[in-house]
Amino acid sequence: MRTWIGMMALACAFSVQAAPKVAVTDLAYQERVEQYIHTISAQSNHREGYYSASGSSSYNEYEATTSYIEQTELRKFTGDIKGEILRTGMFQLVQGTPYTAASKGDIYDVIKRIKAGNFKGADYVLFGTVSDIDFTQDINELANTDSYSAVLALTLVADFSLINTKTFEITSAFTAMGEGQDTKLVNNRDIKISLNRPRVVRDVSKALGEDVAGQLSQQLGGPSYEQPREPAQRNNLPRDTAPVILR
Repeated sequence: MRTWIGMMALACAFSVQAAPKVAVTDLAYQERVEQYIHTISAQSNHREGYYSASGSSSYNEYEATTSYIEQTELRKFTGDIKGEILRTGMFQLVQGTPYTAASKGDIYDVIKRIKAGNFKGADYVLFGTVSDIDFTQDINELANTDSYSAVLALTLVADFSLINTKTFEITSAFTAMGEGQDTKLVNNRDIKISLNRPRVVRDVSKALGEDVAGQLSQQLGGPSYEQPREPAQRNNLPRDTAPVILR
């Protein structure tokens, strides 16, 4: 009887299908880089070993501005994406090979990177590209006061595709966004305004991860995904008692 129960438990264990494995790429990003070049070269007309008062020198001056497209990956915003995906329980995570300056080829050619073996062991690749990133810093006057509000804000928008590494089929596609800001009240007596840039980046990363996990769960029919909520505030007051008539 015990042997039969053990065989049934083993069969049930193998019948449970493991969650598919996914590799999450760092966010692909490209920007135009401009380079200013200014060179001066001097050329002397003196002959070697001979000097003449009539000798002279000439100068050649060269100026140019060149521009090129630089491709790279942002490695700051995927930690929370991985964490929120793990929290849904829909996938297991595997580490892919990051794109570096020494990598050859287009960073956006994710199919070529899959074929090159950059995501070994992954059933899917979640490929994200930055479509817009905006850092803003403003100082706003508060009416009828001598104070100002200093605001540092960051908004990041990225496009994502979940790609099957065997068939190269896109099984999910969406746009996600993360926002964060730090605000401080200052006045004319404040010499230096110090805004918390790391906290803004952390908030954006957290919001982006929650948005990505929520949309994946919604599109793929996974378990209901709810973002963590802050616990309700309690006032710690005693319970109401029944009224008493004083005579």
